[in-house]
Amino acid sequence: MFLIFAEWMEQFYSGFQVFQYLTLRAVLSVLTALVIALVLGPWMIRKLQHLQIGQSVRDDGPESHFSKNGTPTMGGLLILVALTGSTLLWADLSNRHVWIVLGVTLLFGVIGFIDDALKVIYKNSKGLSAKQKYAGQTLVALGAAVLLYNTAVVPAEMELILPFVKDVALPLGAFFIVLTYFVIVGTSNAVNLTDGLDGLAILPTVMVAAALGVFAYVSGNTVFSEYLHMPYVPGVGEVAIICAAIAGAGLGFLWFNAYPAQVFMGDVGSLSLGAALGVIAVSVRQELVLIIMGGVFVMETLSVMLQVASYKLTGKRIFRMAPIHHHFELKGWPEPRIIVRFWIITIILVLIGLASLKVR
Repeated sequence: MFLIFAEWMEQFYSGFQVFQYLTLRAVLSVLTALVIALVLGPWMIRKLQHLQIGQSVRDDGPESHFSKNGTPTMGGLLILVALTGSTLLWADLSNRHVWIVLGVTLLFGVIGFIDDALKVIYKNSKGLSAKQKYAGQTLVALGAAVLLYNTAVVPAEMELILPFVKDVALPLGAFFIVLTYFVIVGTSNAVNLTDGLDGLAILPTVMVAAALGVFAYVSGNTVFSEYLHMPYVPGVGEVAIICAAIAGAGLGFLWFNAYPAQVFMGDVGSLSLGAALGVIAVSVRQELVLIIMGGVFVMETLSVMLQVASYKLTGKRIFRMAPIHHHFELKGWPEPRIIVRFWIITIILVLIGLASLKVR
């Protein structure tokens, strides 16, 4: 939005050309989203408390969580407001990638909002059924996949890029739609499973989004993409603005979500942020790098899958409780220790993912 204004103002003052620089707008996007979240956060928490929109803690969960009962939830609305406002202000609104990523993020947010509302407002402990939730996710993810497939302008947008390997790309054809579906839905639910401790999910999300922003910038720049042997995707650089907005909004939310949390993000936050990371990774052609950088999300998801499979096949559990962060809690690890160690693991994995830019 501001870009349109800046382009108009250039005829009166050439200094407004500075807003054409993607790097500047990305920095401003981070700061704008951060300020929005910090300013609106206290008001939103009070509003959630007034409406008695509080978290219900599972009876079979760790005893340390019982004190969290009633803590305001659905704080993911704060993240969505901040990242949407910042994106609309600083991104090029004529860019298709911007609208696809933003649309997927908000629509998954709607699914999460309905699920949260049924649980905490209408006191339906189950919320949306698994069938209803996956139906909504499938509709949005397939819609995005088909849209990306039909609007692709270069062959690179339909290729699977192998990290750490130079000039190797596998043509996907129509399988691109299938891959995109699984990446978006899988990442959305993986972040949702990880969101079980104060700040555990949001900072890894911030770090992965920031790293994907670097990939977006490189992939959308002809010079850098050629130099680093990355696929050039016209216009995808603008996705860096959304990545920056996610990072800023996430840090602002973490201000209130850090241990002990004043607010939880709820499904409205975790489902939407996970979907955002998924569709961004697809847009910048870095699905495999997302798996590396989001290793904590992968680990949490696999722990649930292994636990369910083991119990059904043998009647025995591998972990004391799944997802795996609860396993460590029941082993006696303090919550802050688990959170910080998972953050450290994410930092290492993100750095490995970023190394793939040059190590080929």
